[in-house]
Amino acid sequence: MKSTVKIRPVAENYLRTIETLCRKIEVKQLVKITMEVEKKIKRRRTIFIVGNGGSAATASHIACDLNKTVLGSNLSRVLTRAKVICLSNNVPLLTALGNDCSYDVIFSEQLKNLGKKGDLLIVLSASGNSKNIIEVVKIAKEKSMKSVAFLGFDGGQVKSMVDTFVLVPSHQYGPVEDFHLILGHLITDYLYQLNEKL
Repeated sequence: MKSTVKIRPVAENYLRTIETLCRKIEVKQLVKITMEVEKKIKRRRTIFIVGNGGSAATASHIACDLNKTVLGSNLSRVLTRAKVICLSNNVPLLTALGNDCSYDVIFSEQLKNLGKKGDLLIVLSASGNSKNIIEVVKIAKEKSMKSVAFLGFDGGQVKSMVDTFVLVPSHQYGPVEDFHLILGHLITDYLYQLNEKL
């Protein structure tokens, strides 16, 4: 059966969307979040990062970058290391909480155990309306932690709950998730360059 969908216009349209979004990202918001991440690393606070689905994969990727990539390859000269935990990574704990309690608390219950005053929570959400993301932000506030977000669509409920956010103004999951990883890589690159100057 011959396909009625042509890949070239699909690809060109997707890439045009990404190009347009590049001009719409508020860099000053990214700078605020980056400075907050840098401050927490220097103060030896813990940074927690979380997301669902594709955003869980991105959260895990960003946690890896902040723990390792920012250090470069000469590990002996690194003065300050990040302490970053991805709350989406512990599959046994996630499934135990989801099965025995509620999917809504799979992240917030972990933060109750691990989070402390002065730590930082980074949430990734396209819609900004996932109940488990809303719940973990609530716990961060209860613990006097800062919370920041990478969001999409119109920002949802999370937009008004966090201290700072970057909004990717698109209602398409693909471009929103692409940009969340780009934002993570921009923060990583900045911190890597700082370490290279040590």
